[in-house]
This record gives sequence, C-alpha cells and structure tokens, in this order.
Amino acid sequence: MTEEQRLQQLREISREHASAKAQREYLDHFRKSKLAMLTSAIMDDGKISHAAAETRARTDQEYLDLLHGLREATELEARTFWELKIAMAGIEIWRSKQATERAERKGYGA
Repeated sequence: MTEEQRLQQLREISREHASAKAQREYLDHFRKSKLAMLTSAIMDDGKISHAAAETRARTDQEYLDLLHGLREATELEARTFWELKIAMAGIEIWRSKQATERAERKGYGA
C-alpha cells in the first residue's frame, strides 16, 4: 500500500467514525427527549404519577426501538474507532520499517 493510499484510508475511516459518533450522540440526547415526550403523553390524563408514567414510557415500543438504534450506533462508533486505531498503527509500522531500511542503507554505505 502506498503512502497516499494509507492516507486516503485514514481519511475514509475518519469520516465514517465522525459520522458514527455524531449519530450515536444524537440518539443518546434524543433518547432523553423521547422519554420525556412519552412520559408527558402518558400523564396527559392526570390519573397517573410521573414515576409510573416514566416506567410505562420506558417499556413503550418506540422507546425500545430507539434504544436498539442507539445500541447499533454505539457499536458502529466503537468499530470505526478501532479501525482508525489499527490504520494508524499500520502507518507507524510502515514508518518504523522505513527508518530501519534507511539505517541499513546508511550502514552499508548505500
């Protein structure tokens, strides 16, 4: 893999990771809003306490679906984070090999 190909790989993984992180953070914040919206809708009749309404809201299918999406977004963020780390480690390995080759050439007077 050439130097430019390695840099392009880093650029692509960085973009994917940034997107995954943004989606995960959005869902994490939206989760709180969704819980409040569901709790408020359940409490509209005024016959139920806030704690009981929140308990019902946490078992609502919409909230559970949001949690599932948050789990997937978190998984994607973690995967792209480690892909980025691995790509960066690959560059460090390449740099180390290049330095070794330069030192060997210098040692042989090449």
